[in-house]
Amino acid sequence: MNPNGRIPVLVDRARDDFAVFETAAILLYLAQRVDRDFKFWFDPVKEQENYSTMLQWIFWAHGGLGPMQGQSNHFQRAAPVDIPYAKKRYLDETERLYGALQLRLAERDFLAGPGRGSYSLADINAFPWVAGHTFSGVENLEKWPGLNAWFQRIYGREAVQKGMDIPN
Repeated sequence: MNPNGRIPVLVDRARDDFAVFETAAILLYLAQRVDRDFKFWFDPVKEQENYSTMLQWIFWAHGGLGPMQGQSNHFQRAAPVDIPYAKKRYLDETERLYGALQLRLAERDFLAGPGRGSYSLADINAFPWVAGHTFSGVENLEKWPGLNAWFQRIYGREAVQKGMDIPN
């Protein structure tokens, strides 16, 4: 169902088994189909700047955080040969990207939205990567207090905890 042969894929049975692949695309598709009250995203017509900011952070995570941390995961945990250069390169890049999150979250609660921000698809998209920080070789988030506070804030949500427990 995914031309790249990977997961995730969402199949919308109500739409003649319409398949949507890639996490960011799935989040946007679900928001457009289900979240008509804009609880987790921003109205692209009425809140153009907030919507654009949300998209920027979604694309940032999709094009940077995910691939770089994914490579760190691979070289830290799964590579058949120990390659110290690759381990260091991707761990350093993951930490650099965490630094970008720190810059954004130093004075904000969430990545997008007015004021201190609103929990949105941007946070939902980036959070699972940060949640896997120890798997990638990042021991803890104390080096980035704004990022750590954001992580704790999101992880403290009951629905997030339920989702993180699947599978248990």
